[in-house]
Amino acid sequence: MRILVVANQKGGVGKTTTAINLGTALAAIGERVLIVDLDPQGNASTGLGIDQKSRLVSTYDVLLGERPLADAVLPTAVPRLFVAPSTLDLLGVELEIAGDKDRTFKLRSAIAALAEADQPDDDRFTYVLIDCPPSLNLLTVNALAASDSVVVPLQCEFFALEGLSQLIKTVDQVRRSLNPRLTIHGVVLTMFDPRNNLASQVVADVRAFMGDKVYQTVIPRNVRVSEAPSHGKPVLLYDLKCNGSQAYLRLASEVIQRERALRAA
Repeated sequence: MRILVVANQKGGVGKTTTAINLGTALAAIGERVLIVDLDPQGNASTGLGIDQKSRLVSTYDVLLGERPLADAVLPTAVPRLFVAPSTLDLLGVELEIAGDKDRTFKLRSAIAALAEADQPDDDRFTYVLIDCPPSLNLLTVNALAASDSVVVPLQCEFFALEGLSQLIKTVDQVRRSLNPRLTIHGVVLTMFDPRNNLASQVVADVRAFMGDKVYQTVIPRNVRVSEAPSHGKPVLLYDLKCNGSQAYLRLASEVIQRERALRAA
């Protein structure tokens, strides 16, 4: 099981869209994927068609230690793609676990228990993707402490590099203090508009700054990608042939290639 956290302290960069559609693309090429929704807004859950009435057990219950992660897992309309949904209760979870000594490792323990559970190989997840809130709070720290690598969505806009620098510092801090194995898996450039000269300059600047850590795949600004969540579907189900869907399939292939290179090393 490989655990990837989709994180950026800046809002509106495409974190949830990337988590949903990367997870869908990985499932489409044969992986068994669990998306863990750690954002109190629950947009990843909604975008995968999970309504509020179905969220009887959520990541809130998991972080409190009241229920195992397996109890929160729900199937989606996508074969081999599952989600552990969130609810607004997550807004108060920081206060409720703040006094616990293991408060930063709640999610790590829950995922470890899921991985160690006695189950057939066909039922084991090969990837866990964690969708974080757009801030550096205890939820995000839990996700970083539980993960192998960070996938960083980065919007092609003026302040992109500033936000990236902040995130790199955060990852370094977590690596030193909580999770020595944490690495940056890659930076995915999102909402790219080729008609915008600034967007092209941002792409060039980020590639110069981060080198081969930047995925070759760039996610275009695409109306179908924006429309899909309102229908409770990943864009690959909503419109497989659109540019956004094809880009996420290419991104999934890149993620798999990097994983194979890591194992080979």
